[in-house]
Amino acid sequence: MDAATRELVRQRAGFRCEYYRLRQRHMSVHTFHIEHVVARKHRGTDEPDNLALACDQCNLHKGSNLSGLDPDTGEMTRLFHPRRDAWAEHFHFAGAQITGLTACGRTTAWVLQMNSEERIEFRSVLAALGELD
Repeated sequence: MDAATRELVRQRAGFRCEYYRLRQRHMSVHTFHIEHVVARKHRGTDEPDNLALACDQCNLHKGSNLSGLDPDTGEMTRLFHPRRDAWAEHFHFAGAQITGLTACGRTTAWVLQMNSEERIEFRSVLAALGELD
């Protein structure tokens, strides 16, 4: 993947994780990843439509997963696709917690561990500083 494609992905995302909504400036220690929404092992490509900007935690937890079990129903459910889904249709901030509004949102929040204790604490600090949006 060339530098121009990487920069396109970063700018398109507004320099924020497309799953967790964290801004790159809040994680200056870790450079966000250019993530394959559909992993190469599942025939995903390096085309911009298959790429998303993801913080290291979201990318590491997502891995090559395309689906997971909805924590409410136990049903196999696809994960959120940043190129095809609108974040606000699937997720909502409830204070420092990210709530899944749909099966897709609940499953993605669960698989990517968006509400781990550590991540909620970090978002709480950002909120107290007026940096959570």
